[in-house]
Amino acid sequence: MRRKIFAVLQSVFLGLGLLAVTVPVNPAAPGKSGNPSPAEVALGITPVVKNPLDKATHQEKPLAVWECTTSWYGDDFDGLPTANGETYNMYADTAAHPTLPLGSIVRVVNMRNHRSQVVRINDRGPYVEGRELDVSYEVARKLGFDQHGLAKVRLELLKVPTRPATAHPGN
Repeated sequence: MRRKIFAVLQSVFLGLGLLAVTVPVNPAAPGKSGNPSPAEVALGITPVVKNPLDKATHQEKPLAVWECTTSWYGDDFDGLPTANGETYNMYADTAAHPTLPLGSIVRVVNMRNHRSQVVRINDRGPYVEGRELDVSYEVARKLGFDQHGLAKVRLELLKVPTRPATAHPGN
């Protein structure tokens, strides 16, 4: 009987000791930095590197939601400057909108297949009647309408950039 109690107690203490020295695997654990600890490096644990656009994930409640028709633009504009001065990359997760502030983060949901993609507004357009959004070729591919050209989508405004500070505070 004493041996059984000793074995159980030994197992419990051994288990508690392992829990105390085990590195947490959850990269979203509070207090975790983006850099791996020496213990994580030794154990071969690589932290999950998140896309900066993932800050606007499904947990956040959208600031506004509406439906519209979207199109995509690609080759003809690839490498040209966008409205915010960036070079257009048809493989980036970006979009053009006529009025949203540049730098806004929007989730685009294809109403037909319910695929979604978080994009950043970095350009103006489209300049075609009846369309409210132009996404990059890559976004259209991910949403599954690159072969169709147009799609009915739901837009969820997730983040609007803060207004940049002026160089002259009195203005």
